[in-house]
Amino acid sequence: MTGSLTLPAPAKLNLFLHIVGRRADGYHELQTLFQFLDYGDDLTFTLTPDQPDIRLTESMTDVPDDDNLVIRAARALAARSPAPLPGVRIAITKRLPMGGGLGGGSSNAATTLLALNHLWQLGLSEDELAELGLGLGADVPVFVRGHAAFGEGVGERLTPVEPAEDWFLVLKPACNINTGKIFSEEGLTRNTPRITIAPAFEGDASRYRNDCEDVVRKLYPEVNQSLEWLAQFGPARLTGTGACIFGRFPTESAARIIWESKPSGITGFVAKGVNHSPLHKKLTELK
Repeated sequence: MTGSLTLPAPAKLNLFLHIVGRRADGYHELQTLFQFLDYGDDLTFTLTPDQPDIRLTESMTDVPDDDNLVIRAARALAARSPAPLPGVRIAITKRLPMGGGLGGGSSNAATTLLALNHLWQLGLSEDELAELGLGLGADVPVFVRGHAAFGEGVGERLTPVEPAEDWFLVLKPACNINTGKIFSEEGLTRNTPRITIAPAFEGDASRYRNDCEDVVRKLYPEVNQSLEWLAQFGPARLTGTGACIFGRFPTESAARIIWESKPSGITGFVAKGVNHSPLHKKLTELK
């Protein structure tokens, strides 16, 4: 069993994020709309039959290898094999900002599960991989499934959907946001009325929002300032718990015009929204 494989780990946006309740175990009940972007990280997996360990070729700043979701995903998958497996070296080309609300860590984990299921020839089903992914993080299953989705529960109950594949300007203000801190804030809205899937695509889009946004604006002035700037050109919204924000545009050129005028000190990118994950498109080519 030998081989090397490079696969994308795309970003996601939460086109809206409603918090509809809080469970007894402390987790929040959500309703959200996930869509992928044709932009993200790349991961290269190289099997090492003579070295049985799982290792990153280069450690990430401020993230111990044992805590990295890529390593945790690979080890969780290896534990499902009754037989010894060849080791693997994993190289990450990182483009997505950490703590940005774009799902970078979860996407890396999902790409790892799918890549090593292929290279190790384990034959686990998508359902099995999604279940394994949920143990790593609530956003991992949507990346494993690879289709834009209406998410419920903690984000793991997914119904495939087909939102418009528009262009997005994504900005990353100069701050990092701790998801746990946002979800523990007393002022967080936790009682937004539930909706069904169809209304998510009908009527006035302004009815839908990110319930984390007000809290994030208050705690992180950089996000508030960036949202106010981007809102000059149309609706601007936080993704996940941030810190990234996004604006939607009908064409790439329209998004790039705004990108060229962004304030200094803010990073970001322009990307197209896609309903079928670039990861799954690449895997289909391998079959």
